[in-house]
Amino acid sequence: MDFGKCCIIAQTVILLSMPKVKVPRKSTSVDMTAMCDVAFLLLSFFILTTKFKPSEALTVVTPNSVANKVAPQNDVVQITIDKEGNVFFSMSEDAPRREVIETVNSLRNLGLSEAEMKSFESAQFVGVPFSQLKSFLQLKQEQQLKQIAGIPVKDSANNELIDWMRAAATAFQGGKMNLLLKGDNDSKYPSFQGVINAFKKNDLMKFQMITNPENVPAGTELFRKNMAGQVPVESE
Repeated sequence: MDFGKCCIIAQTVILLSMPKVKVPRKSTSVDMTAMCDVAFLLLSFFILTTKFKPSEALTVVTPNSVANKVAPQNDVVQITIDKEGNVFFSMSEDAPRREVIETVNSLRNLGLSEAEMKSFESAQFVGVPFSQLKSFLQLKQEQQLKQIAGIPVKDSANNELIDWMRAAATAFQGGKMNLLLKGDNDSKYPSFQGVINAFKKNDLMKFQMITNPENVPAGTELFRKNMAGQVPVESE
């Protein structure tokens, strides 16, 4: 037997006689601490950046209908009639509120101060006669929400909504005003008639009525918009 074969045999014997080396098993568990931190940060981000729909200051139960349009959100003038027949005037945040209150102040010689006109710009709605408007605008916003006497409309000789609508039409000259009417299902006809008369006096006969969606087919565009909190309307 030559030397090379002897070396190979010797190496084989040595390898077979050596103890086996056990490879330590590694744990299959994963440290989730970092993942939990990321999940918490994402949750905090969405909570802080989500805008929830604010609760409405006026409780109004609108009639049911299957409307095919969604109420516009911009350049809005909204007239609301509550269950008692009280009438309220409000505008969207982007609407020309300053021009409206300046026109009303001029038409009625109210003598509103700068601070009172700024108060109107941030007010959620106006629902008082002109005789109480100055004191109404001096209140804090949470106190204004309790002033729900309503704008006089039932007396044709003293329909104060006419001047509000005149001011709105003047402020929107050269632009588009989205006029919405939101009435409670139990409100009486005289208030509705007074509102329509105020519209007619200012040649504002194109408006949309806010309704409550009923039996909207699931999966339709209107269904998705209703689920997103957008209000349906019917054109008049």
